[in-house]
Amino acid sequence: QVQLVESGGGLVQPGGSLRLSCATSGNIFSIYTMGWYRQAPGKQRELVAIITTVGGRNYADSVKGRFTIARDNAKNIVYLQMDSLKPEDTAVYYCNAFRGKHYWGQGTQVTVSS
Repeated sequence: QVQLVESGGGLVQPGGSLRLSCATSGNIFSIYTMGWYRQAPGKQRELVAIITTVGGRNYADSVKGRFTIARDNAKNIVYLQMDSLKPEDTAVYYCNAFRGKHYWGQGTQVTVSS
């Protein structure tokens, strides 16, 4: 069974930083593409960043240069470092694992506000 548990969300001022973490089931980490998605109120869930099993990365245009996705294969954790945060980054952030089928975490709230 695939289990994803996010942590690290919270309230931050514009221009600040947060790091999200997603702990995964050990038996999936090495063979699944991992990613972060977000969903703001009244909007559809959207891709933020993904990282493949060999470390290839892809980012949404809106976060390029500000967010960094990384995976620690030894600890089975995927991270999302978010810098230069903007109010429009406010959303629930979801960890995702994909290998023919999507699996989701419960989500963690990120609020960017002064």
